[in-house]
Amino acid sequence: MLYTVLLAILERESTREMKQQLSSINSTSPETTTTIVFNRHRYLSLFASDHRDFLLTPTGAQLKISDLQDKIVGIYFSANWYPQCQSFTKLLIQVYQQIKEKKGSNFEIIFVSSDEDLNAFNNYYQSNMPWLAIPFSDLDTKKALNKKFDVEGIPCLIILQPDDHAGILQDGVELIYRYGVEAYPFTKERLDELLKQEKEKHEQQTLSNLLMNHDRDFLLAHSSSKKVSISSIIGKTIGLYFSAHWCLPSLKFTPKLISIYQKIKAKLTEQEGFEIIYVSTDHNQQEFDSSFSVMPWLALPFGDSTNKDLTKYFDITGIPSLIILGPDGKTVTKNGRCLINLYEEEAYPFTEERVKLLERQMDEDAKNLPSMEVHLGHRHELTLVSQENGGGPFICCDCDEQGSGWAYQCIDCGYEVHTKCVRPVVQNQSA
Repeated sequence: MLYTVLLAILERESTREMKQQLSSINSTSPETTTTIVFNRHRYLSLFASDHRDFLLTPTGAQLKISDLQDKIVGIYFSANWYPQCQSFTKLLIQVYQQIKEKKGSNFEIIFVSSDEDLNAFNNYYQSNMPWLAIPFSDLDTKKALNKKFDVEGIPCLIILQPDDHAGILQDGVELIYRYGVEAYPFTKERLDELLKQEKEKHEQQTLSNLLMNHDRDFLLAHSSSKKVSISSIIGKTIGLYFSAHWCLPSLKFTPKLISIYQKIKAKLTEQEGFEIIYVSTDHNQQEFDSSFSVMPWLALPFGDSTNKDLTKYFDITGIPSLIILGPDGKTVTKNGRCLINLYEEEAYPFTEERVKLLERQMDEDAKNLPSMEVHLGHRHELTLVSQENGGGPFICCDCDEQGSGWAYQCIDCGYEVHTKCVRPVVQNQSA
């Protein structure tokens, strides 16, 4: 029975290759034999077609799908036309090469293209990627893979283990962003270990170990000395502001944050303290200088490794983002941007107790709001909703900022705005 199954799977291979494989099987245990046959069939069923039992390499050569047996395989869904794919591909290349340098590594990636045409595929794949690919012309296999793994957006990285019982990791992109090469070999045991390390790190978190490195103990400032020691801001409430000059939402949010920052500073006593630190993802020094020049707070130097370390540590996947640290250096909230949008300077000091108080106050204020509004920015009538009856986290369609709790929502099309963003239509009264 075993030989019959194996012969069916290897029907495309040469007689010589088949004999070598059968000889290898005869020298292994029954348990090992079953695993080999199953894995070969699994990868062939995923990546092969009726007329193809190979994958492409960047040089145009062919590699037998059967050679993937016993390998950890990443299926990478991507396209040249999407900027986020281009950005992630650069990171994935670095991680892939670092994994390949590890002794005994058995990792491979297969590119599944969503490019517009063959030229775009060739330029994206052959000019950038060091791994394997499904031929661009094989639409059926690409569609089948997208359907099987329920791919709803790109970039997407699916991780398969040689042992099918190990399960499938759907969130490879997040793991690479979060842990980089440390995520390898992507097993449950390894990820559990990383989560444990992360938890211990957060429990031991202080402002000093977040911001300092071995050759820098200061932050950039607009003062005459141009520097402020990190030790001088210990004990203050700190906002870590992740932003960049090239990011349009950041350009819109920064002026608002400046205004709120100045109002918070104005109402604090000398014993209290609040500071913001710019954590840059600018492309170059010129962009950084342009961004920081309008900010009244502190900054990490451009190019300092701590910028990337903090982005990774706090799992920043989009900007602008505002992380709030308490006087003890521990994380108070990762939702500083949303709290600024909702409560402005009243959000300070951003603690759970403060937020609960503001939510109760918002509930009381909502009792005096009209249940329906006609908004200048929308053609349909809007209905007042709360988190309990259809509201919840949203992006305001008027100011493009985050919101939660009470909102005015269009039941017909889902249009939603902050209650404060509604501009009521004034009805003309007849004489």
